[in-house]
Amino acid sequence: MAGASLFTLLDDIATILDDVAAMSKVAAKKTAGVLGDDLALNAQQVTGVKADRELPVVWAVAKGSMLNKAILVPAALAISVFIPWLITPLLMIGGAFLCYEGFEKLAHKYLHSAEEDAQRKAAHKAAVANPQVDLVQMEKDKVKGAVRTDFILSAEIIVISLGTVAGAALGQQVAVLVTIAVAMTIGVYGLVAAIVKMDDAGLHLSKSQNGAARGLGKGLLAAAPRLMKVLSVVGTAAMFMVGGGIISHAVPAVHHFSQGVAAAVADVPAAGPVLAFLAPILVDALVGVIVGALVLAVVTLAQRVFGKKKAAH
Repeated sequence: MAGASLFTLLDDIATILDDVAAMSKVAAKKTAGVLGDDLALNAQQVTGVKADRELPVVWAVAKGSMLNKAILVPAALAISVFIPWLITPLLMIGGAFLCYEGFEKLAHKYLHSAEEDAQRKAAHKAAVANPQVDLVQMEKDKVKGAVRTDFILSAEIIVISLGTVAGAALGQQVAVLVTIAVAMTIGVYGLVAAIVKMDDAGLHLSKSQNGAARGLGKGLLAAAPRLMKVLSVVGTAAMFMVGGGIISHAVPAVHHFSQGVAAAVADVPAAGPVLAFLAPILVDALVGVIVGALVLAVVTLAQRVFGKKKAAH
């Protein structure tokens, strides 16, 4: 009996771990949009920092990210236990924020002039080159800014993950959220560290006497800026798809429309299965663009109205 009980316990534990792994995979997929944006944003945060300080800055932000998640995970679990009805509204807010961020990126060049961007970049370069500027304080400010950005993105990741396990037992919710929090932090900041040191590795290899190493080094130097652009584009597209998907699933009419479109194209000769797979994704992306545009319009209008009121006072 004791042996049988032990095997039963081990089987239960294995089943729970399997469930946790499966739910973690679902949560990870749903947070892909935030992850792509997180990578691009955090890699950009450390630009302008001296080469020998890049990794310490990434490490400092990573520690801040873990602290953020140490606050957010218990808060999310408390919401799940005491006010579970709040999960869907929080998911909707998180989805709308993702769409807003994505659309703000697309509309950036129309909202901000090229002169404004040029002036900001010139001021940043001048500050780095000025010996009188306190670079230590500048570095601390960068870390604080990155940690603040991470808090928002981490909150989105945790809320989205919580939404995928809302109906699971508390122990499984804890396991999934902790797994996602740790995996996302290690994954994001490990990749950020690799990206920001990619050009240094390329420069080092390009000076090698070995022809293959030199070729690899030149390739890394050429690929580094392109990788940042690709991450930004992929991250923006994923934000529309993930954010729009969250909102689509929360609004029955939109969800039914998405499923109806998928069913309608499923019988197309040869391409039916592919179209049926792509249709809901494209509908979600379209919903994301529309929601992002609406939220940006409201935010922009509010900024102008309150800005005028402050100026009047």
